[in-house]
Amino acid sequence: MPELSPRRRMLVLAICCMSLLIVSLDTTALNVSLPSMQRDLGASTSGLQWTIDAYTLVLASLLMLAGSTADRIGRKRVFMTGLVLFTIGSALCSVAPTLDSLIIFRMIQAVGGSMLNPVAMSIITNTFTDPRERARAIGVWGGVVGISMAAGPLVGGLLVDGVDWRAIFWVNLPVGLAALLLTLRFVPESRAPKARRLDPVGQLLVIALFGSLTYAIIEAPNAGFPSILPFAALALAALLGLLRYEPRRAEPLIDLRFFRSAPFSGATVIAIGAFAALGGFLFLSTLYLQNVRGLDALHAGLWMLPMAMPMFLCAPLSGRLVGSRGPRLSLVVAGVAMTSSAALFALFDAETSNVTLILGYALFGIGFGFVNAPITNTAVSGMPRAQAGVAAAVASTSRQMGQTLGVAVVGAVLASGVGASSYRETFVSAAVPGWWIITGCGLVVLVVGAVTSGPWARRTAERTAETLESAEIRGASRVVA
Repeated sequence: MPELSPRRRMLVLAICCMSLLIVSLDTTALNVSLPSMQRDLGASTSGLQWTIDAYTLVLASLLMLAGSTADRIGRKRVFMTGLVLFTIGSALCSVAPTLDSLIIFRMIQAVGGSMLNPVAMSIITNTFTDPRERARAIGVWGGVVGISMAAGPLVGGLLVDGVDWRAIFWVNLPVGLAALLLTLRFVPESRAPKARRLDPVGQLLVIALFGSLTYAIIEAPNAGFPSILPFAALALAALLGLLRYEPRRAEPLIDLRFFRSAPFSGATVIAIGAFAALGGFLFLSTLYLQNVRGLDALHAGLWMLPMAMPMFLCAPLSGRLVGSRGPRLSLVVAGVAMTSSAALFALFDAETSNVTLILGYALFGIGFGFVNAPITNTAVSGMPRAQAGVAAAVASTSRQMGQTLGVAVVGAVLASGVGASSYRETFVSAAVPGWWIITGCGLVVLVVGAVTSGPWARRTAERTAETLESAEIRGASRVVA
């Protein structure tokens, strides 16, 4: 990629952030619309889970393929393809006549979405080569997540109450089109110096692992353990297959050598824990505010502002802290705040009091606002720039898989607790195990963040980077010979 002027670099960052905005805004706004969608389409709790998880599951399954493909054939080309598919998928979702068709159209959306965020992060990584400048850019990137969290519930509430839940998908159309035209004009093409080969076996194993695991968790309350046992066995077999097959390939879909770096491995685990907490938190909060308290979508969105605003304010602060002092402080703050928030709901039924509800939302917002920048920066820092797309895709996959598992597990626990009763009668007690699960996710962020951000961890990252760079040089030498 050619060296760009500071103004051009900021323009590229803004264009990449537009793709993040429509993907994140779509997710947060959709959560507010779940009760309205449930009434309109006659969806069960598991049906609501699938409207979210069908998207995040496909996204998680294809992110690494999209990242490596972008490194191989061109990041700008893949990014533009993703914008087209995401926009088309959004248009189809807005006219879906049934729950099943909505789920299918959400999967089309996800195919496009898989080509956006990891590829955009790879573009940013290769545009901002200075580590401090890159950390600030990633802080801005994280701030866009905060903006979407702040705007998503309000925009979703306004659209659901003023028009219909389908209008949520209309927002993506003009933003997606604008991002497409700006990308065509201003984003330079870039690719890895050495093209990576496709890994169809690895890709199929990833799809089998994520799909069977998610299905087993979501359907367990309804189908029972004997019915989901084959899917659990398939997930285990796919995992073992990945661990055995991928190290044997010269250019695997998932380069397991990345995980020799303690910061990279830690970022992966933290991403799963943090986004599982987010998925579960939003799912429980949306159903509680509308189905138990009886709020409309707009007022439910307003009640989420104490969570959304701290995310918006803390994300750029976290980016600056990561750039100046490293990731540890941000991760510790995130872990403490997220754990405290979920524990407040689990121990004291924080939903039942306005004061504790606002406090719990604010604490979670602070925690999640601090967690995103260190995940992203740690995942791509120290990795060879030629593999930035793959490294960013692994981090993005961890996020999406975490959110998928959070909705699946917490939703399954809630469905088991509610049973045949109404939400209004049993929700608070049925949600307690879900809040404890979210508490555990917060503890994972705290403990793993503290362990994998010290001097020992940095040394493992340096050794891993040297190993990867040496392997690239040897591979290039064989090609020349």
